[in-house]
Amino acid sequence: MVRNKKAAIELSMSTIVILVLAMSMLILGLVLIRTIFTGATGNVQTMNDKVKGEISKLFEEDTRAVINLPNGLAAMKQGEQFGISFGIQNKGMSQKFKWKVVVQDDGVKAKCGTTEDKALKWIAGGQTGSADIASGQKYSDIIMFNVPEQGVNDVSKCIVRFQLVVSNEDGTPYATEPFYVQVK
Repeated sequence: MVRNKKAAIELSMSTIVILVLAMSMLILGLVLIRTIFTGATGNVQTMNDKVKGEISKLFEEDTRAVINLPNGLAAMKQGEQFGISFGIQNKGMSQKFKWKVVVQDDGVKAKCGTTEDKALKWIAGGQTGSADIASGQKYSDIIMFNVPEQGVNDVSKCIVRFQLVVSNEDGTPYATEPFYVQVK
């Protein structure tokens, strides 16, 4: 009988040790995950701040809207998402601004083998929107593109001219900014 009690005590001690080690590993894992996500959140915030800073640098004295692209050209591969940042600067009274992205290319069918409507469907987010901007302030956002892969939309490698059109809340034109999307 003494032997069975000793085995029971050893089994209980082994179970306790395993539970303590498992809890320690769980806590360490949670701390590691928290550290990783905290760092990732900080990196995203830093990138957002840098994009806003770059957009602010693009504004000149009379500029009302800007597209943050070198040479106004966004080169993207089919099947991959690509973001184009833009900014609007309010030169007047506080008001609401609206924007939309349109295709401004009559030869899109001949060059790319697609229609203007299909080219507009490349925009995955940010094609239209609005924002209240205080007098003298700037607003920035992103237009997300996702050009379908070859065969899905029969898009050939080409360059399409788009235009960011900004208007006041009442529809009065405020600014336009052209940019190009090169499909690779």
